[in-house]
Amino acid sequence: MTTHSLILQPTRRDFLRSATVAAGGMALTGSLASALLADEPKKDPAKKLKVAAVITEFTYRSHAHVILENFLKPYLFNGQITDPGCEVVSLYVDQFPAGEMSRQVAKDYKFNIYPTIAEALCTGGKQLTCDAVLSIGEHGNYPTNAKGQHEYPRKRFFDEIVAVFRSSGRAVPVFNDKHLSYRWDWAKEMVDTARDMKFGLMAGSSVPLAERRPPLELPADAQMVEALSIHGGGVESYDFHGLEVLQSMVEARRGGETGVARVRFLTGDPLWKAADDGQWSPQLAAAALAADFGPDHDLTRSVLARGKSPKGEAVDIYGILLEYRDGLKGTALRVPTGGGTRWHFACRLKSEDKPRATSYYVGPWDNRCLFKALSHAIQTHFREGRAPYPVERTLLTSVVLDAAMDSRIANGKPIEAPQLEVRYQPRDFRAMREMGATWKILTEETPQPPGIEPAPTKSSG
Repeated sequence: MTTHSLILQPTRRDFLRSATVAAGGMALTGSLASALLADEPKKDPAKKLKVAAVITEFTYRSHAHVILENFLKPYLFNGQITDPGCEVVSLYVDQFPAGEMSRQVAKDYKFNIYPTIAEALCTGGKQLTCDAVLSIGEHGNYPTNAKGQHEYPRKRFFDEIVAVFRSSGRAVPVFNDKHLSYRWDWAKEMVDTARDMKFGLMAGSSVPLAERRPPLELPADAQMVEALSIHGGGVESYDFHGLEVLQSMVEARRGGETGVARVRFLTGDPLWKAADDGQWSPQLAAAALAADFGPDHDLTRSVLARGKSPKGEAVDIYGILLEYRDGLKGTALRVPTGGGTRWHFACRLKSEDKPRATSYYVGPWDNRCLFKALSHAIQTHFREGRAPYPVERTLLTSVVLDAAMDSRIANGKPIEAPQLEVRYQPRDFRAMREMGATWKILTEETPQPPGIEPAPTKSSG
């Protein structure tokens, strides 16, 4: 179940996890701690998980940089200095462009860069030696196909990782950055393989873990009529984030996730005609934008004026429209909000006239700090061997995104396909979300570090 729409009474284990989620937090003491921890398995607190990283490239502010920095040094999460509990022991790098950082980082943190993925996972030997694998297939010089998809080698990375698991006779948890693959059949194969081999697979976007401003927690077992997310980035790469924001919110509606029936990519007059026909709501989009910009902002007004600014200029808006199998209407809308750092969500619940809306605050330094919460979630996955939220969420967004790109090159043709019928039950991931305490310490005035630095301990203001 997700944090925002379905809440169960916490178990004792849930309580312990939330009480100790970040290093440096208040510790349980005395007889209460002894009683609570009496039947917990004994763990060596000094033991760090050995992590192998498989990446496309390591340049400044690449995903490899902004994720790995939270594995190499303590970082802030929910206002607490948090030890990653991991030791990066090896690295495979697919490309070495100008300005690459991997060689210096490997030297500074005393691990090797290996020429193959197999050698990285085996630290130069013949058998798997790591406890977990980070697969970061984002950034780098890779082809863009006719559908507008970046052909990042995530499936190739995954296949080579799995080959080591098979030859070693054991498997460890894997994290795959962003969507699983640009091809839906490869994405499904990855999930099926992890399930068959019984290793934990986690994937997805960092954005659902960002602070919600204003705070928004949807009621348990919510009955949703329509939901909409907004991003301000580019086609495909940021459409994924928009879809993942949408899915992370709607998945815990009444009945759980039963999949999508139809997907369309619409822009221009067809997009506004679909609004006229009641297939998506500009009023809901305005509510989402107003949560951040206010009701009188030009962008807020533009979605109510059929994509026209107050001066009559065209605003570049497009949408991915989803018809869920249970009747829910979903939209991932692109509005030029100023790049890839602003995210918005709104929904309408049954029997409520007023929509509920929020925006996602990613912290200072553009979106660099957004990866602190994601890194914490990955580390939790590595320790527990089970993702904090189902990989099926990202499987569904991966296949929806592929279908949307098919619709885009077919001028908005509806895509109906069996692979869209992904069903799953969500999980409560509230403990993985940044609730805002970090931004009282790390503020917009805090200087951005040029490389990998320890987390600041107080505001520069």
